[in-house]
Amino acid sequence: MSQRKPTKPNGNGQTVIDQSKLHALQQYQDTEGHFSLVRNFRLADLVTIANGICGSLSIFMSAKYLVTHDEDYLWSALVLPIGGLMFDFMDGKIARWRNESSMLGQELDSLADLISFGVAPALLAFVVGLRTYLDTVILTGFICCGLARLARFNATVALVPKDVKGKAKYFEGLPIPSSLGLVSVLFYWTQKGWIEGKAGIPWGKVTLWGKSGGDGDLHYVSIVFGLWAAAMVSKTLRIPKI
Repeated sequence: MSQRKPTKPNGNGQTVIDQSKLHALQQYQDTEGHFSLVRNFRLADLVTIANGICGSLSIFMSAKYLVTHDEDYLWSALVLPIGGLMFDFMDGKIARWRNESSMLGQELDSLADLISFGVAPALLAFVVGLRTYLDTVILTGFICCGLARLARFNATVALVPKDVKGKAKYFEGLPIPSSLGLVSVLFYWTQKGWIEGKAGIPWGKVTLWGKSGGDGDLHYVSIVFGLWAAAMVSKTLRIPKI
């Protein structure tokens, strides 16, 4: 999650809008024309959108795999979020280098992260085998916790202590790109054939109610996704920023 911040605290501990970023946002409002939004995109904004493109393509590749069972689509779906991470790292650096970040850029960054590191990994988990009713409930919670974590970041980033360069000293809760750790596990399982239609998901599942194969089934791996989701929205977990 890149640091594209349009706000900063004033001397009284209140949050004020950085005037340079407010000016950048004002340009979107002042420019006339049907495609004025596109014309006013900064380079950093375009890089952020590339992150969203990677996540979106991963989702479609997952869907193509479910339809065709062609593993080339699954491998593409697993690799594309990594491309999204590269663009996520680059957009903040470019924004600071060109001094052209904006409030719109911050929102673009969060929305792209939700696609690439929230929705795409959850769908990949479904594709490889977490397909029971309870699995999908937990995966939905995973996405929503990522959404809440990004919203909290946007709302409270100005309150997090900064170093001498103005960068946040730590992340409050797991940053959503950390979900690529889960994607790497899914990548390894796919390589080993531990997916639906082959050897099956490791560790198996438990039936919490009803008969096996019904809505009460839960894969033990889904609990990991649930714990990961809880860590993302944690208030007390602080991850030092490298």
